Amino acid sequence: MAVPEIIPIAYEPGYRTSTIGRFGGGQFLASVTYALPDGFVAGDGWEEQKRLFVVLHTFDHDGRHQESDIWCAGTWAEQMQRPHDERSVVARAEARLADTLAGLADREYCDIAIQPFQLTVDGVVFGLITECHAEDEDTEHDWAELYPDRLGFSAPWNGEYDT
Repeated sequence: MAVPEIIPIAYEPGYRTSTIGRFGGGQFLASVTYALPDGFVAGDGWEEQKRLFVVLHTFDHDGRHQESDIWCAGTWAEQMQRPHDERSVVARAEARLADTLAGLADREYCDIAIQPFQLTVDGVVFGLITECHAEDEDTEHDWAELYPDRLGFSAPWNGEYDT
């Protein structure tokens, strides 16, 4: 089944889509996620390449991407130096996410429906990108993947995701 023009994403409190919804300006999708640069090849020094990002994508009421606020809190290597400190990479990211969400007027956590989009920041691909997961590569796109969070959406297009 082909990817629809507007892809529903279900709000799930306490899970990976707990920071999505609507606000006065439209819809939003926020997360804290580790990511490696596009094309990264595993090897020594990966701990410096794996970075924790705070992401806020905003969309108009019809689901068209408007803008993205993407901030790097630090690396996996930095997090391992002070894993339980209030100034750790994770603590900084969680504080930034809370501040970012607090800045959305009339925020309501709920299901959203957005169009695919893609951008690259600091060598990392972000977006909701359509793909073909069928064995026949000539088949139309049948999947939408949220990058770098790695949440996959597919038929029956009810907003539920696979990881």
